[in-house]
Amino acid sequence: MIKAIDLTKRFGKHLAVNKINFEIAKGEVIGFLGPNGAGKSTTMNMITGYIAPSDGQILIDGDDILDDPEKTRRKIGYLPEQPPLYMDMTVKEYLLFVGRLKLVEKHQIKQDMDKICDLVKIGDVQKRLIRNLSKGYKQRVGLAQSLLGNPQLLILDEPTVGLDPKQIIEIRNLIKSLSKDHTIVLSSHILPEISAVCDRVLIISKGNIVASDTPENLAQNLVGMHQLHMRIKGDEQKVRTALEEIQTVKEIVINPSREENALNVVIEAGQNEDIREEVFYALSRNKCPILQMRPMDMSLEEIFLNLTTVEGGQN
Repeated sequence: MIKAIDLTKRFGKHLAVNKINFEIAKGEVIGFLGPNGAGKSTTMNMITGYIAPSDGQILIDGDDILDDPEKTRRKIGYLPEQPPLYMDMTVKEYLLFVGRLKLVEKHQIKQDMDKICDLVKIGDVQKRLIRNLSKGYKQRVGLAQSLLGNPQLLILDEPTVGLDPKQIIEIRNLIKSLSKDHTIVLSSHILPEISAVCDRVLIISKGNIVASDTPENLAQNLVGMHQLHMRIKGDEQKVRTALEEIQTVKEIVINPSREENALNVVIEAGQNEDIREEVFYALSRNKCPILQMRPMDMSLEEIFLNLTTVEGGQN
C-alpha cells in the first residue's frame, strides 16, 4: 500500500529524513514511533503529500504521490494531531464541507455521512456546534472527516492526545474496528496503545529507520536470549539438576521465593530457542511442580528507549 524509496527531506542545512526505505502492506496496522525531532511528523506529511520530499519517492498503491496528487490523495484519510475543525460549524455542516473539498459526489457524501457517523458514534451530535463538543467528540469528528470518501489508507497522528482513559479506550476500539477495511498508520506517544492495536512498528530516530518488526520480535532480538521466569516448588539442588539436563539452557539463576517451599528461577536459552516443553518435562520427571512460568520480553517502552538513545547504540 505504501512504499518509501530513499525518502529524504532537507530544511536548509538540516537533514530531517535521511534516505529511508520501508513498505506497508494492504490491511496492515503500523505503529510509527519516534522521539521529538526524529523526522516522524515530516515523514507522515510526505506520505500525505502535504510536503514534497527533497529526494526519493512515496508510492501509494503503486502511484507516485507527486505524479497525480489529486488522484493519490483520494486514497488517503488524514487525522493530524490537531484535527482541522471549524468551531462555528455544526458537525453536519463541517462533514458536508469536507466532503465537497474531497470532491466526493453529493449523493455519496450523504450516504457516507450516515454510515460514518454511526461508525464513530457521533450521530446524536450532528446538529451541534463543534465548539460545544467535548474533546473526545471533537476527536471523533476528526476521525469522521478522515473517513469521508472511503480512503484505503488512514494516517492517524496522535489520535488520543488529550483524552481521558475512557475516551482513549473508545478511540482505540474504534481504530481496531477500522482496521478491518483500511490500512492504518498510527503515530502515538502512548506506547501500550501501539502494542494493543498495531501489527508492526516502525521506529525512526534522527531521520533514520532503526527498527521495523513486531514488538515481540524486537524484544527477542534486543534481549538476545530467550528468557523464562518461573516459580517452582522443590529443593534447589533437585531443580537445578533437572534444568541442567536441557542442553540449550545457557544460564540458571535460582532465588528463594516468598511462597513457602518455592523458588524463583530465571532460565536463559539461546536466541529463538523455545524451551518451555523441555522445561516442563524435565521438572515433571524430577517431581518439581511448576507454579508459574512466563517468558520475559522487553516492553515496547524499553525497546523504544533502547533504539532511540545513544546508550542503545543505534544512533
